[in-house]
Amino acid sequence: MKKIVAILCILLSYASMSAQDTYTVNGETLELKTEIDGNLDLLWTTVDGKYRYFVRTQNNTILELKNTKGDNNKYQEEYKTTLNNVMEDYGLSTDKVKLTLGSLKDFIDMYNSTSDVSYQTQLKKNKLELRLGVYGGITNNPFVPNPDNLKSPVFGTELEVITNAEKPIHSGFLQLRQVLKNDDLEYTSTEFSLGYRLRAINISNLSIYGNVKFATLNFSKVTVATEDDVIEESDTSFNAPFIFGLGADYKVGNGYITFGVNQLFALDLDTNDNFPTDFTLGYKFTL
Repeated sequence: MKKIVAILCILLSYASMSAQDTYTVNGETLELKTEIDGNLDLLWTTVDGKYRYFVRTQNNTILELKNTKGDNNKYQEEYKTTLNNVMEDYGLSTDKVKLTLGSLKDFIDMYNSTSDVSYQTQLKKNKLELRLGVYGGITNNPFVPNPDNLKSPVFGTELEVITNAEKPIHSGFLQLRQVLKNDDLEYTSTEFSLGYRLRAINISNLSIYGNVKFATLNFSKVTVATEDDVIEESDTSFNAPFIFGLGADYKVGNGYITFGVNQLFALDLDTNDNFPTDFTLGYKFTL
C-alpha cells in the first residue's frame, strides 16, 4: 500500500507540473497556469496555499494583480488599476470585479470578446453528462460470513451523473454489482446501489475520489451443506448501509480507466473480522 501511495504522489506531482509553464516575474520564478488566452491573458498559481493572479499583455508583459491592505487596514484594490491600465478604452468597468478566479475569468473573457471580434469565449457553461462504465475484479465479500477469507469474482456496470466542468468535484452514480460463487464459497449476490462520489484530488488527467453507497437493494443466495442435506437460502434486502470506498479515474482518449478499492467499511454492516479485499478495474466513457 505504501508503494502505491508513493507512485500516486509521483504521478500527481508530474501531472501538476506538466499543466503549468515557468515564468520570471519581477525576478521571481513561478509556475503559472494559463486560464484565459486572448488579447489579455489570465494566469494564476498558488504559493504557500494562497492564490496569486497575473495578466499577460500582447507584448508579453506579465503583471501581478494585487489587493494589499493599507495603513487604514482597508484593501487597496490595486488590481483594478492594473486592469484599467492594460485595457484599451472599451467602456468596461472594473468596479464589480473581484480578485477571484471566477470573477477575473468572466471579466477578461468579456474584454477579449469586446476587443477582438474573432475571439471565441473560453467560458464553459457546466451541463450534466452521463458516463457509462463496466468493471471486474475480486472480492472477499467482507460483509458476509467468510471464515476462510475466500475470494470471489465480481463484475458490474455503473451509470454516473456528473457535470462537464473541467475538474468536476461531485457526482452521483447508479451501480449494478454481481458477485459470482467461489468453488469453496457457495455465495452469490446481485446488488443495485445509489451512491455519491467526491473527488478530493482532481488534476490533469487523474482524479482520486471517495465513494459512499447510501442505498442498496441486494438479492443474495447461499448454499449450506449439512450432514444430512444441502440447504439453499435466498434473501432480498434493502438497506441504507453507507458503504465507503476509494477510487481513481485516469483519462485515456474519450474515456477513463477506473480503479476501485471498495467496501472498506460501512456504518451499518459488520466486516466479520476479515480485512476488506475488494478491488476492481474497469473503463467508462461519456454518453
